[in-house]
Amino acid sequence: MVVDPRFGELAGRFFRLFGQTSDGGGALAVYLDGEPVVDIWSGWATRDTRWQSDTVSVSFSTGKGVASTVLHRLVDRGLLDYDAPVAEYWPEFASAGKDTVTVRELLSHRAGLHRVRGLVPGRLALLNHDGVADALASATPDRRAGMPGYHAVTFGALVAELTTRVTGMSFTDLVRTEIAEPLGIREFWFQVPDEERRRIAKLFPRINPFGIPWEAASFALSRTPVLKNIAAAGMPEGFDELVRNPAIHDYVMPGWNGVFSARALARMYAAIANKGLVDGIRFLSEETLDQIGEVQTTARDYVLGVRMNWRLGYHSAFVASRTQSPHAFGHYGLGGSGAFADPQAGLSVAFVTNRMGNNLTPFADLRLAKLGAQAESIARRL
Repeated sequence: MVVDPRFGELAGRFFRLFGQTSDGGGALAVYLDGEPVVDIWSGWATRDTRWQSDTVSVSFSTGKGVASTVLHRLVDRGLLDYDAPVAEYWPEFASAGKDTVTVRELLSHRAGLHRVRGLVPGRLALLNHDGVADALASATPDRRAGMPGYHAVTFGALVAELTTRVTGMSFTDLVRTEIAEPLGIREFWFQVPDEERRRIAKLFPRINPFGIPWEAASFALSRTPVLKNIAAAGMPEGFDELVRNPAIHDYVMPGWNGVFSARALARMYAAIANKGLVDGIRFLSEETLDQIGEVQTTARDYVLGVRMNWRLGYHSAFVASRTQSPHAFGHYGLGGSGAFADPQAGLSVAFVTNRMGNNLTPFADLRLAKLGAQAESIARRL
């Protein structure tokens, strides 16, 4: 493990999170000015086995930040333009009035394609990327297109299809060549190699909100005016069963099935926080970094009901502090995992866990928010 003495208090807070088996396990990694200062893990990967150095975890929407970074690498090489229509690269996308939707709008959740509930038929239909991509290409956008509405599940399919159309490569190969190999670390997986699956921590408890059966909860939310957009965007039929199905590791669904280590995520965001450099290697140009860190919209997200201050594929980093850094951004995921970069502080923080939320709700909790706040506080004092 790595613990810079200056971050000892942060490490102590992390270890106190996993005092008993019911707390599950997790890992925390932090970089400062491009150098690792924290790389620690604790708790249980399953009810019977401890979390190890090489344990990885399904991190849900945390993967949207990874998928977005793949796209930014392509922009860096001139293969994509943020202000070009998506249909310039993916002609079928022009259907149903989407011909003017730009890559910039897609990345900031303004394409009006948030609906996944009912998008494709059948409980296993989300496993078929081609079917999902075809359905999105032909879909009629929401009347609020142009305003931010979180594409909770569809975002990953949109980015994966767009980048594949541009390069002619599979998204699995793109993640490997654009992220894993340049950063020198393997654990960026949507489609997990068979030989690595033994390392995946077991998620628990179930994701059913407040213990209510998934279908009953999603149906009720879909009929509730204030919450119906959340059900439409993030509660497809049978999703609670799908996330527990080992078959999800056979497929690429970057909106929600990413499997990562904390050190991998922290290293990627370290490059973003350190002017595009890690170990002296140029990962992203400063020109591209200036664009991806710029807030694209401050409007209230019509799915989530709050202001996310969307960047190009990332949201503001939420920390449990009265002082929120306006420069910090990344992506958090269902259950509590997530990662972010603060370029002003030269800081990156990543936390992965198999314990879904807390006793009140499996959707999220304050573990990352509190760890991130303490990391930010330490970095500001240095």
